[in-house]
Amino acid sequence: MPATPALQARRLTIRRGARVTLDALDLAVPRGSVYALLGGNGAGKTTTLNALLGFVPAASGQALVDGIDASRQPQQARARLAYLPENVALYPYMSGAENLRYFCKLSDIALGAAQARALLAAAGLAAPAHDRRVAGYSKGMRQKVGLAIAQARQASAMLLDEPTSGLDPAAAHEFTQSLLLAKRAGMGVLMATHDLFNALQAADRIGILKEGRLVAEFDARDVDQGELERIYLQHARAPVQGGAA
Repeated sequence: MPATPALQARRLTIRRGARVTLDALDLAVPRGSVYALLGGNGAGKTTTLNALLGFVPAASGQALVDGIDASRQPQQARARLAYLPENVALYPYMSGAENLRYFCKLSDIALGAAQARALLAAAGLAAPAHDRRVAGYSKGMRQKVGLAIAQARQASAMLLDEPTSGLDPAAAHEFTQSLLLAKRAGMGVLMATHDLFNALQAADRIGILKEGRLVAEFDARDVDQGELERIYLQHARAPVQGGAA
């Protein structure tokens, strides 16, 4: 019997009033894999993440986290999820290690100082930064603390919303390497992004959303950078046939 995907949308449809913002979306993210969801502003990427978080109800279909319906059992679904928004919210006057231990405590996870530092190091945060106040962190450093929190919670799935937005190429590369560690730990990762290069570097599978519809889906290994750009631009410029209202 096939393993239950870490994250799955089954004919997932989301409405806002009369407007369909997701139209019968089907996708699956197995454990130990990264799925990059591409699309322009308003394509439905963040709506997909919010549905899996249980923040927006499904009009029909399902948003599933480890097989749990996020619309029907949002708290149970969120307990298995880690979520990294575009800007990770941390307490600025606490250090990276203190933030990690504090957020773990909120999830009833007892984490010692040595364990916290080991998790931060595994997420790619340099040792001298562990005890520095987060107020002086770059965005990339904050993202690494967020990844360490996800690892500490032993979440089976992770949602990322534009994780490399605003990062310079070196910081984006470091983030990708940290993300691959989460994948190797068995986490299923769904990443909503505009970053075609990062998608190709990090993802096992890539989907393109347009006006709430999944208009293309393929394995990342089947395309190179030029081909991915061509496919993306082709769909960006083409009208949606029978698109969402």
